[in-house]
Formats: sequence, C-alpha cells, structure tokens
Amino acid sequence: MKDLTQGSIPKHLLQLASFIAVSMFFQTLYYLVDLYFVAGLGQASVAGVSLCGNLAIAIMALTQMLGVGTSSLIAQAAGRKDRVAAQLVFNQSFVLSVLVGVAVLMMGFVLRMPYLEALSKDPATIREGAAYLLWFGPALALQFAFVAMGSALRGTGIVKPTMIVQIITVVLNCVLAPVLIAGWGTGRPMGVEGAGIATLISLVVGVVALTVYFVRLETFVTFERGEFAPDLSVWGKLLNIGIPSGGEFVLLSVHVALIYWIIRDFGAGAQAGYGIGSRVMQAIFLPVMAISFAVAPLAGQNFGARSGTRVRQTLKAAVTMGTVLMASVTLLCQISPGSLIRVFSQDPLIIDNGAEYLRIIALNFVASGLVFSFSGMFQALGNTWPSLASSVARLVLFAIPAVLIARRPEFRLVHLWYLNVATGTAHAVVAFLLLRREMNRQLAGME
Repeated sequence: MKDLTQGSIPKHLLQLASFIAVSMFFQTLYYLVDLYFVAGLGQASVAGVSLCGNLAIAIMALTQMLGVGTSSLIAQAAGRKDRVAAQLVFNQSFVLSVLVGVAVLMMGFVLRMPYLEALSKDPATIREGAAYLLWFGPALALQFAFVAMGSALRGTGIVKPTMIVQIITVVLNCVLAPVLIAGWGTGRPMGVEGAGIATLISLVVGVVALTVYFVRLETFVTFERGEFAPDLSVWGKLLNIGIPSGGEFVLLSVHVALIYWIIRDFGAGAQAGYGIGSRVMQAIFLPVMAISFAVAPLAGQNFGARSGTRVRQTLKAAVTMGTVLMASVTLLCQISPGSLIRVFSQDPLIIDNGAEYLRIIALNFVASGLVFSFSGMFQALGNTWPSLASSVARLVLFAIPAVLIARRPEFRLVHLWYLNVATGTAHAVVAFLLLRREMNRQLAGME
C-alpha cells in the first residue's frame, strides 16, 4: 500500500495520473490499433467495428459498477489503515466481477444481432459488426476480472503493476493485429474477425499476468478463498457507490447510440466519420481521465483519514491540471482536426465528417474535463448518486431537442454537434453545484 495521506498533493496526483494515463493509453490502443487496420477494409468494416465500440462503453459501465466501489472502499479503508476491511472488499468484488462477466458473455451471444440491427440499416455494416463481436464479446467479458484487480490496486495507491500488464497486452495486440487482420506473414487475412481474436488473446494474457502478480507479490489485498462466499452487505456497499458510476457510462452509451440512430440515414460514411472522431476524442481525453481516476484514491484515502483540507486541495489541483490540458487540445482540434482523422482513414468523406465533428465538439473539452474531476471526487466521498443526477440532466437536455431537430428537413450534422457542446457545458455547471453541496456536507467538522 502507498500512503497518500502524507506528502505533496500535486506530486501524488501527478504520479498516480501518469501511471494511470499510460495504462489507459495502452488500453485505448486496443481499439485504435484494430481500427487502423480495419480502416483498410472499407467503410462497412469501420462502421461495424465502431458500432461494437459503443457496446464496449456499455460493458465499461458494468465494470465501473464494480471497479469504482472497489477502489473507493479500499482507499477509505487504506486511509484508516484497516487491512481487514480492504481484504474483504477485494475478494467480494472479485467474485462478483466473475459472476457478472459470465452473465455478460452469455447475453452477448444472444443479443449481438438485435443490437447491430437496431443501430444500422446497412447489411454490410451489420455483417462486419457481427463477425467482429463474435470474438470481441468474450474479450469484453474478461474485462470484469481485470478491472476488479486493477481497481483494488488503485485503491491502495499502487498503479504501476496494472500499467506494466497493460503495456504487455497491447504490444501483443499490436503484433497480432496485422497478422490476423491483414494476413501479414501468413497470407490469410481474417478481416474484422482477426481484430476480435487479437484483442481476445491479448486480454487472456493480461488477466493471467495480473492474477500471477496478486498470487506472488501483492500483500495488502490478496486472494482468500475463505472470503469468496457472497457477503450481501459488502455487495450492497460496492453497488451503492458503483451503480451510479456505472449508470453514467450507461447514459453515455445511450447518448452515443442515440447519435448513431439519428445519423444512420446519412450513410456509412457519416457513421464511420463519427466513429473515428469519437475514438480520437477518447484518446484526447486520456490525460484528464487519468487525473480523475487518480483523484478517487488520493482524495479517498484522505477522506478516510478525515483530512478535509487535503481532500479540497486534491480537487483544486485536479481542476487546474485538467483545465490546462483540455484547453491545449481544444486549440489543436481547431487548428488541424482533419490530420487526426487521416491517421485512420484516407476516405475523403470519412475525413470531412470526422474533422467537422472534432472541430465543433472540442469547444466542450474544458467542461468535460471539469466533469471528470468532479466525478472522481464524488467517488472519493463514497456518494456517486449526485454525479449520476447531473448526467441524467445532460442526457435529457440533449435527447429531446436532438430528436426534434432531426425531424426537420434542414437538419444537418453540425446542428447535433453544437447541441452536444451546449448540453455538455450545462452538465459541468450542474455537477459543480451538486459537488459543492456534497463536500460542504461530508467535510464539515474535518480538519
């Protein structure tokens, strides 16, 4: 365990965020590497894989339900120096993660075709998406065990092992992707199926490697078979924190699915452009997301130690760092958004659609960075319901006008992107007001 209740707040935040950012960067490369090679297969392949990317957001929501609660409770226990409580939380979280992962795997095989047919009218896009999801689905199921272990380590202030494992798995994926997708060295290209297989193999290796670390090297939280029996009181605590955080990702998935549904009449080129643009945006968000993930264990340990001053200092440092980062990438997307899309596609239609999306949506980057920092603080305090409430408000403010304007004959994609910017700003304002109230309530009486 790393004690985060002493020492420089900005230094702790930067150290944690740097390791988390590297880990998240390599995790994102899973999708970007696949997308790079899949882009050479045509618009239908890109659009099909992009639709599955939205499903990955939904799965991330479920992993968040377990991972956020695990990290928060273990961080608070670590701040109190209570190893017994941390140990129980980890083992219960792992068991629950495995059970949910198995359920997701079974549902994926049953529902993959109805999901794809609901989001696309193009038969080729549906066919390619189904082929990719056949193998990518099991990879998504493996994420549950991986996230459970990684979240437990993050709660103790240890993030380096997860980063190393992520690097190993992504390097493996980078090697396998051109071989399986494009047939490099074999002369037998597998297309989108190869992309899914490469990701699956890489994640199997990652889960095994992280399990070996826990068995041989981890001491603060370890596997204990005697604590595998379901403890509903611990599950309740995990889910009370995790369900709202997972709900936010569900809302994000609904948000993205709604956009795909609205723009489907614009064709595969528009969907592919949006898909690549949104993937690029996810990569751009990595640094500020890493900061928000670092906020949770840092502020969480200090909250557990009842140090209100250090909790507030954590938020101030996160907001400052995040704002500077997001303002910088906003400028980049105004200057040359097309260059970011060309990395993945040379199709003029895809480039135009993707660049237009990035240029406009970048106006919301600073507000999005603030929302991420606020979300991390809600997790640290152990109450993520206000964060969910702000996300619900954002979806409602976006969805109703979006559906209405999409029916008008003069509707263009830019109208949808500008609406996205406006509602994103409103989201940040609502989240700030709710967080200020929560901090005043929970930190009252602390030093």
